[in-house]
Amino acid sequence: MSSASTNQQKILVAVVGVGLVGSEFINQLLSIPQNLSPFKLISLTSSSRSLFTGKDAPIQPNDPWKSRLASSEAPADLKALTSQLTQLVASKERVALVDNTSSDDVAALYPTWLKEGINVITPNKKAFSGDAQLFTDIVKASQESGAKFLNEATVGAGLPVIAPLKELLATGDKIIKIEGVFSGTMSYIFNEFSTGKPDGPAFSSVVAVAREKGYTEPHPADDLNGFDVARKLTILSRLISTGSQSSLPSLQSFASVQTASLIPAPLEGIPTGDEFIKRLPEFDDEFAKLRVEASKENKVLRFVGVVDVAGGQVRAGLEKYPIDHPFATSLGGSDNIIMFHTERYSPRPLIVQGAGAGAAVTAMGVLGDLLKLV
Repeated sequence: MSSASTNQQKILVAVVGVGLVGSEFINQLLSIPQNLSPFKLISLTSSSRSLFTGKDAPIQPNDPWKSRLASSEAPADLKALTSQLTQLVASKERVALVDNTSSDDVAALYPTWLKEGINVITPNKKAFSGDAQLFTDIVKASQESGAKFLNEATVGAGLPVIAPLKELLATGDKIIKIEGVFSGTMSYIFNEFSTGKPDGPAFSSVVAVAREKGYTEPHPADDLNGFDVARKLTILSRLISTGSQSSLPSLQSFASVQTASLIPAPLEGIPTGDEFIKRLPEFDDEFAKLRVEASKENKVLRFVGVVDVAGGQVRAGLEKYPIDHPFATSLGGSDNIIMFHTERYSPRPLIVQGAGAGAAVTAMGVLGDLLKLV
């Protein structure tokens, strides 16, 4: 960063959500040397409390911000925060709100904030993969006020997926197809379960271990239903559709994606994760059969998401790939891998790969977006 940035007007940052990703983001933000930082952290909001310091007394690197927030008398109040930030914009300050929650209620406020000239940075998938009208309102509010919304960390955590896609579209490349292993959880499960051999660990045991390691949601059905992948595909297809006339279906929400759930029908609606894990072994034979079939064809099973622009289809489900395909050879642990097949990147696709989950890389994706405002 040039020394010129120290003379520039600092961007005032308000953070909503101070959980795993939120705390890591705050630590990364405050680790930028003070004399070089283009930011002032002026507001924190947790699920119950808020701390608003204002621009003249921003939160400093060695500040015990957790205890200050916990002992704050002020309750969490997004309406009050909106009016505080709006006043700052009115007095010609540059303001960014960072939403580190996964809340629908917070996401619903993006159009309001953008309309008021408040930039919005977030890893929250809800606003961009939920109701189509909310997404339309976000784009419109941003265009009218000039305030930006940046959401790199909604797909692939800290991996560069959205920025390259925007650049490909902006420079006139045509997207033919995007395909990838978008879920760190599903990546881990199938890297362990399907290696190209006909045998291996039972599907239920792989899921149980993934849960113990914290790779799955407390209720593994929340991963195995494929909704997380469907949300990411919705975000990418809306970007493509906003950027050009494409033959992609207009997705009313992520529920419009053709998603092949891996939850065995008799286990649909089981209320607890523990009970789900207990019953899953009943279906190990069915999953083992799929593995044997793939192995006979010299293939592996992978849970992939596909945005097929040429074919006008968006889908998520279990597919087979040759054992020498990057989806079989390049993945380890809970990595994500995304291939962009475009007019320019053809026949060899552009491939982005790496850790696609975890607080540190997600927070980095969020901070990277914030730095784009500088």
